[in-house]
Amino acid sequence: MVQSERAAELREWSRQGYSITLNRRQLCDLELLSIGAFAPLHGFMGQADYERVLAEERLADGSLWPIPVVLAVSETSAAQIDCGDHVALRDSEGFMPAVLRVADLWKPDREWEAETVYGTGSRDHPGVRLVLDETASVYVGGTIEVLELPVHYDFESLWHTPARLRQGFDQAGWDSVIAFQTSRPMHRLQRDLVVEMAAAQDAKILLHPVVGETKPGDLEYYARVHCYQALLRHLPAQLAVLSLLPLAMRMAGPREALWHGIIHRNYGCSAFIVGPDDSSPPSTDSGTRFYGKYAAQEHVAAVCDELDIQMLAVEERRYCVSSKTFLPVSVLEQNGDRSVSYSDHDLRQALAKGEPVPDWFSFPEVIDCLSGVYPSHSQVGITLFFTGLSGSGKSTLAGIMRAKLIENGQRPVTLLDGDIVRQNLSSELGFSRAHRDLNIRRIGFVANEISKNGGVAICAPIAPYRTIRREIRGLIEQHGVFIEIYLSTPLAVCEERDRKGLYAKARAGEIPQFTGISDPYESPERPELVIDTSKATPTQACRQILDHLTGRGLVDVRRE
Repeated sequence: MVQSERAAELREWSRQGYSITLNRRQLCDLELLSIGAFAPLHGFMGQADYERVLAEERLADGSLWPIPVVLAVSETSAAQIDCGDHVALRDSEGFMPAVLRVADLWKPDREWEAETVYGTGSRDHPGVRLVLDETASVYVGGTIEVLELPVHYDFESLWHTPARLRQGFDQAGWDSVIAFQTSRPMHRLQRDLVVEMAAAQDAKILLHPVVGETKPGDLEYYARVHCYQALLRHLPAQLAVLSLLPLAMRMAGPREALWHGIIHRNYGCSAFIVGPDDSSPPSTDSGTRFYGKYAAQEHVAAVCDELDIQMLAVEERRYCVSSKTFLPVSVLEQNGDRSVSYSDHDLRQALAKGEPVPDWFSFPEVIDCLSGVYPSHSQVGITLFFTGLSGSGKSTLAGIMRAKLIENGQRPVTLLDGDIVRQNLSSELGFSRAHRDLNIRRIGFVANEISKNGGVAICAPIAPYRTIRREIRGLIEQHGVFIEIYLSTPLAVCEERDRKGLYAKARAGEIPQFTGISDPYESPERPELVIDTSKATPTQACRQILDHLTGRGLVDVRRE
């Protein structure tokens, strides 16, 4: 934090200088830089630090550090900045928490970054997609001057700087503290694990859940925090403290687990728990895993001598039916005991279907917290997202489905047709890739608001690009059900149906960037439904969609 005189000087200067508006991920990084959680970093990395981190997992001075913490800006923004400049860092509302003194500007090799940090160049990995497809092309490095720390208006007593936590540990006489970090709800397994670890190490517990940007499929943090608060009541008194960590996860597996250890050390912990599949992204739909089950533990163990915090490696555990407790898999196999597994997916399915959750899996108070986030299939919001070429039948099927679902009467229904949205929400936009993506983001924003309030949003844009469709899916699936319906109608059929003559004009060069002619259409990777309307009547196609909805319990067939 700068002194008040310097803060006033920087604020006055910022009215004339250049500003960068940070996204959510960058704001998370800035907060952890500001409070010392990313020590020894004093700002966003310069090129020398960045390149040595990629090559050796060390900063330029040799300090252990496995993850790049960089500030990415567009080429347009970079053209306004020179080394030595002071640049105001602002949030989306224009507040300026810090100023960056620019020391470095460079264009990184992002393919190299993806390969070294994530161990893969596959865009199936969400971290790789972020680096290659969603990160601006120029990196800016330099030290920061902090004018004010973020103010959190939710769970106000649960946000701590590292200095404050370390002071609290000292005052309480907590000489040994084990960090348990998670981005998921905690249940009986996690409760038993931290109690066992605390007893074995004669230590206390810091429950340190990640509440910045987490991985796809993670529960929204408000509900998770309520779960942690409920679970605290099932821990021995004075054993644990709960503190929220505003970290933007990278899902970098082994490297990220090491990074977490450094962060926990900065918060005053003497040990941290590393479990199986630690810091890994979800498996792909085909079941592909990006890291071995214990790869993170092996990676941390290789540098534990200089880490200055102890790793507590935990083996995979399952519920043993005979002993009614959670045991390591190796013990179960050695004894031949029967075990049962119950995943987060099983939990969501049970809540969605109104089925009971096994008592051995969780606590009633935790399940109560989750039941509001995972409503039953009959109450959850739905987005039907039609995509396909112009003339493939999107508007026709969307209109019929709107009528069918309104007739069903189970939820309010809103149709977001591509042409209607263009006219009312995006009339100023053209058809460049950037403008098309912005148009789909607007549709996704509206659909998400409808879905998370229990309604049905029916979207019918062309949406030709996979990346933006994937982004909208990730947004909506935090609160509701996203059903992608790919109308695979052949281009020749779409041209025959073209009453407006758009395809003919596109082939004549009168309409530039026309999807299917002069601009590509990227077919969906794993849509829920694929329908070729040249082989099915509108009635048959809508029956297929309704069958999918009823089969998943999303529509009550008795009310159809």
